[in-house]
Amino acid sequence: MRLILIGPPASGKGTQAEALKERLSIPHISTGDMLRAAVRDATPLGQEAKGYMEAGKLVPDDLVIRMTLERLQRPDARAGFLLDGFPRTRAQAEALDRALADAGLGLDAVVLVDVPDEVVLERMTGRRTDPQTGKIYHTVYNPPPPEAADRVVQRPDDNPESVRVRLDKYHQETEPVIPHYEAEGLLKRVDGRASPAEVTAAILRILGEEA
Repeated sequence: MRLILIGPPASGKGTQAEALKERLSIPHISTGDMLRAAVRDATPLGQEAKGYMEAGKLVPDDLVIRMTLERLQRPDARAGFLLDGFPRTRAQAEALDRALADAGLGLDAVVLVDVPDEVVLERMTGRRTDPQTGKIYHTVYNPPPPEAADRVVQRPDDNPESVRVRLDKYHQETEPVIPHYEAEGLLKRVDGRASPAEVTAAILRILGEEA
């Protein structure tokens, strides 16, 4: 199963990626993690990317795609993969399509974990972190225990203004990817407002896998 996972911030993509990785026995390939690992391991492509990063520049799409294809050639991805974090724009999606086609790696589905803006705001602005333990809580869904309630803090970028900026960026840059994959007949839309287990079950159903 060859999949791409997309969705707005705080849609639960990370949780779903881990669940699908285990259920489908395919690697979860986060482009951010892949990029950092390539730089750390000083691979030829990682060295190339490091030059851009040290200069404060974005790593070019072409380089990210070459790194992605290199990763997809590894033995653990022969049975499939779950790509997360790329593409983030329609131009990237079109370039990735061409590269995958050239490599003979057709996609089976693009899963959109869909969550309304107001739910994203509630999820992100309600998050709190315990600086002593690193545990993450939520003021509504998972309140901190009494002994930690007075010391939990909110991340600076979890305030309403910052969250709205991230949402605007998603709508402007990443949302155009949705009609692109719809036109290709690949898009599978799932309501991300349900519990994590229910969302996983819904994804497996639309992929034709038993939940």
